[in-house]
Amino acid sequence: MSLRKGLILFILLAFGANAIIIAKSVDHETVRSLLSSNKLLLLGALGVVFLSWMCDAGRFCALSRAAQERVPFSMGIVLTWLNYFGSAVTPMQSGGGPFQVYVLYKKGVPIGKGIAITLIRTMLTVLILSLVVPTALLLEPSILEASPFLKGLVFYVFAVIGCTWIFILFTILRPGSLKRLGKIAILWMKRLNLVKSNRRVIGCFQWLDREVDNYIMNFRLAFQSGKGWMLLATALSVLHLLLVFTVLPILMSAVGLPYSYTQTLATQAVFMFVLYFIPTPGASGFAESGGALLFGTLMPWNMAGVMAIIWRFFTEYLSIFMGVVVVIRMLGWGVSEELHQGVSPEEEARNEARNEARRSSSNAGISSKNL
Repeated sequence: MSLRKGLILFILLAFGANAIIIAKSVDHETVRSLLSSNKLLLLGALGVVFLSWMCDAGRFCALSRAAQERVPFSMGIVLTWLNYFGSAVTPMQSGGGPFQVYVLYKKGVPIGKGIAITLIRTMLTVLILSLVVPTALLLEPSILEASPFLKGLVFYVFAVIGCTWIFILFTILRPGSLKRLGKIAILWMKRLNLVKSNRRVIGCFQWLDREVDNYIMNFRLAFQSGKGWMLLATALSVLHLLLVFTVLPILMSAVGLPYSYTQTLATQAVFMFVLYFIPTPGASGFAESGGALLFGTLMPWNMAGVMAIIWRFFTEYLSIFMGVVVVIRMLGWGVSEELHQGVSPEEEARNEARNEARRSSSNAGISSKNL
């Protein structure tokens, strides 16, 4: 699926789900509550979102220091927004990595380190959620009882996350086996004519060996010599999630709804964990409709739907919009499309350098003619 199609599908699914939610849940009482909402608290929710961006940016900076690189805080903000954008246009929110690795590479961070930084960042979030969710379910078992559809999803997600952790440990402990699996995949691509020539196959083998070695080296480096920075990144990950989870209680307060912070935190933790494994781009459609159903356990139905939409606006839509701005102004749509389609960041950077050289040569030729 192309980048443009992924973004369009995200918008269509989100818009369609939101339209259905509004039609099925909004009444006069909903409108009255929204019009009389506390605007200062809504501004506070926006401030909390801004602080969550700061924590995520700080996490990128800390992880880069753990890998013995330096990423400016402003670049950390850009990487945060790119992650939201990439997640919005790919199934299971998996597409932020190539954009982040490319930007890091352009700033002088080797690809192996860039992959390690982005992967560890995602792993920290998933690890924390995988610890929070069982705790939340123990504290608030009524979540699953009140929402039967979520019960099956939680078991599905735990199975997926178990397989994911097994794969990650496999890549760290058995890099040789990872290389062999990668080379088998490349040979199958050659058989399917996706890789055209033997020379290209050899190049892919060399690239795979180099990048797996770099990935393992930098992964171990971050945990062995950058322990202090890793602890800081972990703390910022926890704070980031707490800030995101605080948005819903603030929104509920703004419209005068009572809430239990523990219950809202537990509900959001379970739901966010599930969203990582929904196959639509950015979990769109499911996030809105599922959020409405789940929030219905926390508040009246006539407020649950619109609250799910507002919650998504603050926690996702704003960040995705900023990511679109970064993609258009900083990367360009063509570069972003190629990264999305699987062109390596290193190759894309070389292509960009060649194009820049051609433009410079062409401009020099035009100037000489004018003279």
